[in-house]
Order: sequence, then structure tokens, then C-alpha cells
Amino acid sequence: MQRTHGFVVAVATATLIMGAPAVQASGGTTVHCGDTITHHTKLTHNLSCPGTAPYALRVSGEGVVLDLGGYTIRRTGPENIESVGITVDTNSTVRNGTIEGFGHGVATTESSGVRNLRLHQLELVDNRAAIYNGVTEMRFLITECRLRGNLVGLDGEPDGSTGLFDVRSSVFTQNGTAMYVDFHDLDVLDSTFTSNELTVFCRQGRVRVRSSTIAWNASVSTIPNDGGFRQCDEMRFENTLISNNTALAPPEVPVWQPQKLSMIDSQVVNNGSGLQAAADTVYLDGNTFFGNADGLTLSGRDWQVPVVLTGIIRGNQFLSNDGDGLRVQVPGKPTVRSNVALGNTGYGLFAPTAFDGGGNVARDNGAGNCVGLVCASH
Repeated sequence: MQRTHGFVVAVATATLIMGAPAVQASGGTTVHCGDTITHHTKLTHNLSCPGTAPYALRVSGEGVVLDLGGYTIRRTGPENIESVGITVDTNSTVRNGTIEGFGHGVATTESSGVRNLRLHQLELVDNRAAIYNGVTEMRFLITECRLRGNLVGLDGEPDGSTGLFDVRSSVFTQNGTAMYVDFHDLDVLDSTFTSNELTVFCRQGRVRVRSSTIAWNASVSTIPNDGGFRQCDEMRFENTLISNNTALAPPEVPVWQPQKLSMIDSQVVNNGSGLQAAADTVYLDGNTFFGNADGLTLSGRDWQVPVVLTGIIRGNQFLSNDGDGLRVQVPGKPTVRSNVALGNTGYGLFAPTAFDGGGNVARDNGAGNCVGLVCASH
């Protein structure tokens, strides 16, 4: 990836010669493709910028607000994976407009001093990576944004970036991978994910999804275990609907393998596969698994040495799934307590080596109600 260092006057001159439209900033300053923004600026016209330039605009003023004014910054010319819509060097805000067709829609670079960036009411469309981090200890606050048709929605420099993507009230749709997490943490609140090929790839870091909807995607997540130092520390869902996805994991990596799987008060409904997870520990409380092509299958993670699964499985409902409602593979030893399993085609609760916490209920399951647990029928 080409890095930019400072403002190159020749770029702005070249774009003027090519006829790129000038845009007035709110303070009366004319803005062109290739300019550096050092003070609060509001655009008043679309910008069509050549993809051969290092960036369309650069933000380098500390605390600057770049308001796109509802207009679009668009790449012109052939596709260029090294093109950048807006490169940001300082703690600042970019808001209210569309960034379309770049290699990186909004990007931070390793030579910059930026550590906090707010992106508000942006539409990022058809970029290779919509939001790209190139620095360490970076915090993105992403509010009321829409990411559509990008190869990757959230991404970072491999082995060269760390930080947090804090996503609130945003929509991700028709992307290849909505969110790629590698040496980053991800916190998602009140957001919607539809029609993506993959919602989240957790390679290294922590993922927390709260009060959100994940529906009609090809796959919800991939969490590989490559046997190396990279590992997803935790995949956590709270009060989230996971519904009508083709699969919960892609067929080439069908098992989620985080260190910890947490799911609280969430609904997993009518998905084309069940959830298979291999983890060190689980915390599953108050969830509903209904009408999926399979239920929930848990095992210990095989990493360097095999791990015996432990944790809490409490107060969940496993209803009308094909296959088992809950299956805990031997020698898993979670505590299974106060769960309900009704009308699954396989076993209701199959956990031969688990700790029986009592209060489990199972009936009308095709292969049998409970194995390894004492279950009531009502």
C-alpha cells in the first residue's frame, strides 16, 4: 500500500488541469481533489477524483470536522487498489456524505498521529476496504453509517495495526466481509447486517455484538484456529437476533473456535445450519435456538494440547431444530442447568460428561430426550 507523507501540491494542480470540480468550504475556501484539510470544512459540491492520486482529501488538522455536506467523493478512472478516498492524520471527525469506489474509503496511515477518529452518517460504497486502519492503539467511533458493496467493511494493516472499532446504529449490507478483526477489538451496538457474504471474521481479538440483527447473510462468522499465535479471544452476542442466514459458518471452516463463546438473551432462528463451536469455555444464558438445520454442538478446542470444554449453559431453549437441540461432545464438562429442549429431531439434550445443574426439561425429541442429564418432561 502506497503511503502519503505531507501535502503534495502537484497532485492538486494536476487534478485542476483534469477538470475536477472545485468545492467551496464553509469558510469560503475552495477545496480540490488532493487538498489537505487543516480547519473545519463543509463541502458544497461533489468531488470526482482520479484514482491515480494518493488520496482524494487528507485531514491533518487536530480536532477538524470535515463535513461532506451530503455530497459524494468518487473515484474516477480505472480501479486502483492503492487509491484512498480520505486519509486521516489527526484526531478528527468525518461526516455526512458518500465515499465511493476507492481502494480504501477512509484510511489512517502508520506515519500519522491519529488515535481517535469519528465517522458519522457516512455511506461507504463499492470500496475495496471501506474503513482501513494503519496505526496502533487506534479507536474508531462509527455512528449511523452505511457500508454497502465493499469487499471488506472494516479492515486493518496486517501485523501493523491495533485498536478498537466501536460501531453504533450502522448498517452493513452486500459486502464481501463486513468486519475483519485481526489484533483489534470490535464492539457493535444497535446495528444491522444483511446480505453480506460473511458478517465477521475473528482472527485475533474480541468481538461483542449487542442489540443487533444479523439476517439473510451467506455466513455469520468464521473463527479459525490455525495452530499459531493468532486466536479469537471471545465471540460474544447479547440480545441479538441471528436469523435466516444460509449458514452460521462457511463450509470450508464450519466450526467456530474462539477461546470463549458467550451468548446472552439472543435468538438463533431459522438458519440453514446449526452452530458448531470448539471453545475453552462457554457462557450461554437465556438464548433460544429455534428451527435451525441443526442445534448447538459444543466441544473443547484443540490448540497445541486438547482443551476440555467448561462453562455455563443455563436457561436456554432448544426448539424444533433438525438434529440434536444441544450436544456437548465428550469429554466436555460444562454445567447444564434449567434448559428446555422440545421437538428436536435428534436428542433434546445430549451431554454425557457434563455436570447436571438440575432443572432441565425435555420432551418430544426424536432420538430421545436427555443423555447424561436428568430431565423432567414438563
